[in-house]
Amino acid sequence: MTIVYTYNILYFVKILPEPIAFEWDKGNINKNLKRHNVTNQEAEETFSNEPFIVSGDIKHSQKEKRFQALGKTNKAKLLFISFTARNDKVRIISARNMSKKERREYEKALKAYTDF
Repeated sequence: MTIVYTYNILYFVKILPEPIAFEWDKGNINKNLKRHNVTNQEAEETFSNEPFIVSGDIKHSQKEKRFQALGKTNKAKLLFISFTARNDKVRIISARNMSKKERREYEKALKAYTDF
């Protein structure tokens, strides 16, 4: 189950394939490690840890549907993830540490999630 938190409304929806499988673009395979010090494994971990908060990325969805997510790794590192779903696989476009604003949004959603 994926949690979507938008406009102060908490949704539970299914937008990811099950089981989740990942596909990495050969040109992107080490980009997140070099630019943001985030490993591919850390990025993938966020998809299986709760809460995992997803919203649509309308600005970057002209050619294909893209999503933005806030999640945490197994070691509680808070990450912002940009991804798309192709052929029943998740393709991570970018992964980086959350900004202060994103952390506040995540903490707000976490509170709503735990109160639910």
